[in-house]
Amino acid sequence: MKTEIICGRNPVLEALRSGRQIQRIVILRGSKGGAIDQIQDLAQKRRIPVDYASKSVVEGLATETSHQGVVAQVAPFSYWALEDLLDTIAHRQEVPFLVVLDQIEDPHNLGAVLRSADAAGAHGVIIPQRRAASVTSTVAKTSAGAVEYVPVCQVTNLARAIDTLKERGIWVTGADMRGDKLHTEADLTGPLALVIGSEGRGIRRLIADKCDFLVRLPMYGQVNSLNASVAAGILLYEAVRQRRGL
Repeated sequence: MKTEIICGRNPVLEALRSGRQIQRIVILRGSKGGAIDQIQDLAQKRRIPVDYASKSVVEGLATETSHQGVVAQVAPFSYWALEDLLDTIAHRQEVPFLVVLDQIEDPHNLGAVLRSADAAGAHGVIIPQRRAASVTSTVAKTSAGAVEYVPVCQVTNLARAIDTLKERGIWVTGADMRGDKLHTEADLTGPLALVIGSEGRGIRRLIADKCDFLVRLPMYGQVNSLNASVAAGILLYEAVRQRRGL
């Protein structure tokens, strides 16, 4: 069976809690702490093999330096089909709340967006297949385990995916300095997909033109743009504030 590696105590713990298929877990010999105890207990309950190994063995398996003495061989990440996600939301009779990422290439940004999306209660994140970060061990680590709970749709054509959202009655809102309204002035209470552009370049013109409207974040300093994950967090929580009447 083809496997992937995830690193870090919290990512491995959340993979165990979520029920993700895990082939084995490798723990640095002598590692201690509450998270280690929980990993051992959950692995035992799920009958997942746990090996205790030397530093050189753990580092040989790890795909990043900040492994915290724990790595796991897991089944490849399973992306959602966009139509399946939308059907699931409709079946639950919930108001769609989604994030669309336009060519976010930094895996740390993708992981941070997934963490914010989970915290804000978003239904999922949509990413393109090309010229964009995919879900990796770095994304899993940066997301603090949120990747195990937030559906991710990887689509071949982002513009067509936006058309599908609009056909389903979802308003598509782009974060762009060309926006006519501030993010606090726009109505973010209905069926919503927030579009966040790439680091430094923002939303591509084609994608911006597909949006129903654009909103901008106020900038009072000398730098005229925000990190993509920071912008996503601000917009997500403005939508939460409005949707909960806060």
